[in-house]
Amino acid sequence: MTRPAPGFSLEDMDMPVDHIRLHEAGELDPARWGARGARLATLARLGVPVPRGMLLSTALVTRITDIGADRVFAGQIAGRIAALGDDVLLSLRSSPPKPEWGGPEALLNIGVTDARLPAITQRVGRKGALELYFRLIEGYGTMVEGLDPEDFENLVADQMKVWSVGSEGELPAEARAALADEAKALYADETGHPFPQEPADQLCAAVDAMARNWNSVSARLLRQSHGAEEDAGLALIMQRMALGVGQGACGAGVVHMVDERSGLPSVTGRWLPQAQGYDALMGLRTPHLITTDARKAARQTAPSLEEQAPEALAELREHYTTVANGLGDAHGFEFTVEEGQLWVLDAILSPRSARATVRIATDLARSGAISREEALLRVEPRTLIEHLHPQIDPAAPRDVFGAGLPASPGAATGRIVFTPENAVQVQAQGDAAILVRVETSPEDIRGMHSASAVLTVRGGMTSHAAVIARGLGLPCVVGASDLRLDLRAKAIVTQDGRTFTEGALITVDGTRGEVVAGAPAMIPPELDGAFETLMSWADQVRTMGVRANADTPQDARTARSFAVDGIGLCRTEHMFFHEDRITVMRKMILADTTEARQAALAQLLPMQRDDFVELFGIMRGLPVTIRLLDPPLHEFLPHSREEMMELAEEMDLSVREVTERSNGLSEFNPMLGKRGVRLGVTMPEIYEMQARAIFEAAAIVNTQNLEQVVPEIMIPLVSANREVEVVKARVDDIAGQVMAEREVSLTYRLGIMVETPRAALRAGDLAKSCAFFSFGTNDLTQMTYGLSRDDAGRFMRDYVNQGVFAEDPFHSLDIEGVGELLLLAARRGRRTQKELMLGLCGEHGGDPGSIHFCKLAGFDYVSCSPFRAPIARLAAAQASLMTRHPALRSQDTTSEDPDST
Repeated sequence: MTRPAPGFSLEDMDMPVDHIRLHEAGELDPARWGARGARLATLARLGVPVPRGMLLSTALVTRITDIGADRVFAGQIAGRIAALGDDVLLSLRSSPPKPEWGGPEALLNIGVTDARLPAITQRVGRKGALELYFRLIEGYGTMVEGLDPEDFENLVADQMKVWSVGSEGELPAEARAALADEAKALYADETGHPFPQEPADQLCAAVDAMARNWNSVSARLLRQSHGAEEDAGLALIMQRMALGVGQGACGAGVVHMVDERSGLPSVTGRWLPQAQGYDALMGLRTPHLITTDARKAARQTAPSLEEQAPEALAELREHYTTVANGLGDAHGFEFTVEEGQLWVLDAILSPRSARATVRIATDLARSGAISREEALLRVEPRTLIEHLHPQIDPAAPRDVFGAGLPASPGAATGRIVFTPENAVQVQAQGDAAILVRVETSPEDIRGMHSASAVLTVRGGMTSHAAVIARGLGLPCVVGASDLRLDLRAKAIVTQDGRTFTEGALITVDGTRGEVVAGAPAMIPPELDGAFETLMSWADQVRTMGVRANADTPQDARTARSFAVDGIGLCRTEHMFFHEDRITVMRKMILADTTEARQAALAQLLPMQRDDFVELFGIMRGLPVTIRLLDPPLHEFLPHSREEMMELAEEMDLSVREVTERSNGLSEFNPMLGKRGVRLGVTMPEIYEMQARAIFEAAAIVNTQNLEQVVPEIMIPLVSANREVEVVKARVDDIAGQVMAEREVSLTYRLGIMVETPRAALRAGDLAKSCAFFSFGTNDLTQMTYGLSRDDAGRFMRDYVNQGVFAEDPFHSLDIEGVGELLLLAARRGRRTQKELMLGLCGEHGGDPGSIHFCKLAGFDYVSCSPFRAPIARLAAAQASLMTRHPALRSQDTTSEDPDST
C-alpha cells in the first residue's frame, strides 16, 4: 500500500533539544513527552501506520508559555511547512503526562488558506477542501480567539435551511463555499482582524493558545483535583493530517477488538465516512458500523467499514495483536481512512467489564505480552464478585424503588415474603422468595436458607443479615431506610408512595445495594475458563492460607468448590437452629437443674456429632476450626406466643413458667454478658458435649478415611488466661475419655478467638495455653470503637462522607487502631510461642486491603465466607507479589521491636 511522502521535520531549525521526530523517538518518558506522545512513539516503533510528526516536550512548551512560539521557533517554521507542499495540512494535539489531567482540544487542518485552497481541492475535491477550511476557521476561532462555537453552528444551520438539507444530508459545494466565506467574515467581525493566511502563523498561534489554556486557573484546578503537581507540564504533538475527507473511501472512527462484556475477540465500534477525529461518536450524522455482520444484525443499510475499506479493517485486526504485545494490554484504535489507506491516530485502552478484565489479563499472559504476575496484579480482587454471582444485565432497564448498603453481592428475583416460615413455604412450592425483614436474628436462619435474597431496612455491613447472607452466597441489601415496612398490611411502602405487597415480584441487587421492581434480565455466574486459570495462578503465587467460614455441611461443600485451604471458622450455634433441634436446645437452656440440662445435651450430642462427621468428611483432612458455643442463650428462645405455648407443652410446663425462665435469662447488654467462654466456665456441660461430639466425629472419620482429621477447637471471647486453662482442662479430659473409649489416638489443637482488646494486650500470657490465635475482628472492632455493628449503618455514611472515618471500620480493617492491636497480639503471642499459628476470621478476611495487612503482619491464614474465598485468594497472591518488591519489603513492620507501633 502506497503511503504519502515522509512527514515534516524541524531538525534543521535552531531549536532546543526538547523536541524529537515521532518515528525516531523510541521509548519515551510520559512525564517528559506526555502519555499520548510516548504511546504514539511506541506505535510508530511497532510499525503501526502513524502519521509522521514532531513531539514538543513539557520543558519546551513551558518555554513557549514564557516567551511565545514565534520566538522559540525563531521564524524557521514557515520554510519547513512550505517544503511539505501546499496540499499538506497539520494537526496539533495536547499530550499531558496523565490522560486524566485533561488538556486542550486538538486543532485540525492547520494550513488551509485562500492561496493553498486550489492544491487542497485537487487532493480532496472542492467540497472536501471547503469543509476542511470551515472546520479550521471554526476550531481556530474557538480555541485561539475564544469565539462562541454556537455562532459557527448557527451558520451551518442557516445553510441547511437555505438548501433544505436534513441532519443526515450533505451540503453542496456552493453551500460549503458560502459557509467558508461567512466563517471568515464572522471571525473578522468578532476579532477585528482577518483570518490568518500564513500556515506558520496559524500553527504558532495554536501552540501559544494551548500553552495558555494549560496554565489557566480552571485547568490547573482541574488537574490538581486528579493528583497533578502544581507545575505539571504539557507536551504537544504536531503531525501531518490524515484528512478523512476526500475522494474514494475516506472517513474516521473508533474500533475495539475485544468484547466489552466478555473480553472475547469481537470487533465493535463506529466509523463515519467523510469525517475527522471523533465525528463518528459525536452524533453529527448516523455512524456506520465496523463489520458487515454487525450491520446486518442491526438491520442497517449504510455500508460498513468492512464493505467500504476491507483492507483497512484487515490492517486494524493485524495491528491489534502487535499493539497488545507492544503495550501489554488490549487497545482499540482511533483511526482515519484516506482514499482507502489506514492511519492510526491513537491507541485507546479497550473498555472492559470485570469479567472481561479477567479474560483479557489471562489472554495477554498466555500470549507472552505480560507475565502471569502482571496478570494477577491487573485484576482488582473485589471485581471477581461479577464472576461468582448472577448479576443484573447492565443493558437491562432498572426500576429502582429502594437503596441501602450492598451487604452481599449478586442479584436475585423472587416473591416478597415477610417471615422465615413463608420463605420456606414459597421455596417448597418451587418459587423463589425474597425475605424482607426490619432486621434479621438467628431464628431467621431457616428462612434465609430458603430465600433467594434478603432485604432489611436496618443494619450495617456486619449485621446479622449481612454476615449470614455472605456466608450463604445470598444477595443482600441492608439498611434500606428509605423503605417502610407495614407488617400489618404485609407491604413495603416506598418514598414515592408505591406499595409492594407480599407476593410481588422484585429483584435485590446486592452488588449495587438496590431494590428493583420486577425481573430484569440477568447474567449468570462464570467460574470456569479465564476465571479458573487466574485462580490457579493465584494459588501458585500466594504464601498465605485462605480458609472459609462454614457452619454447615452445605457451607463446607461450597467452600471446597472454591478451593479453600480449610475451614477457619465453624460457628456451632448455627447448627442448633434446625427445626429438629431448636426445641431440644431450648429445653437445655431453660432447664432448672444440671441433670435436666445434661439430659437435653445428651439428645443434642448425636446431632452435633453427625454434623461434624459430615463436615470432616467433606473437608478430607483439611484443617477445620470449630468455635464452641458463643452467642448469649436468649437468642435461641422463642418470642411469639405460639412458640411459647409449643415449648411449654413440650417441657410439660405452663406458659407462665416458660416465660419466667426466659425472662430470667434477659440481660441489659447481652453481647457483653454471659456468652462465649463465660458459658464454658459457668455451664461446663455445654462445652463438654461439644468437645465430645468433635472428638467422636474425628475418631469415626479417621477410621474410615486415609486423610486424618486434626480438629482445631476455638474458645470464643477470651480475656484471661485462666479462662483458657479452665476450658482446656475439660476439653483435654473429654479427649482422653473418647480416645480410651474408642481405642484411637487423636491429634487436635486448642486455641482462642482474640476479639476483646484485653485478649490482644495479654496475648503473651494467653499464648502459654494456646496452639493458635484467630482474630475475630468483627467483635474486636466493636469493642475497640465502642460501636454496635448492627446499628452503625444508621450513621456510618455520614461519618465516611465527612471524613470522620476513612472507611467503614467493619468493612475494611482499621489499621491504625484495631490493626495495632493485631500487631501487638501477634508479636507478644509469638514471643511466648514461636510456632503460634495466627489467623483472621472476621469479615475483614475477605477484604483485600485487610488481607495485605495480614500478610505484612505475618499471619498464616485469613478466613472469610465461601463466596469471598476467590477474592481472598487473589488478594493474598497480590500481597505476596507486592511484598516481594524492595520498597514494600522495607515497610514490613513485623521486623520492628515487638511492642513498637
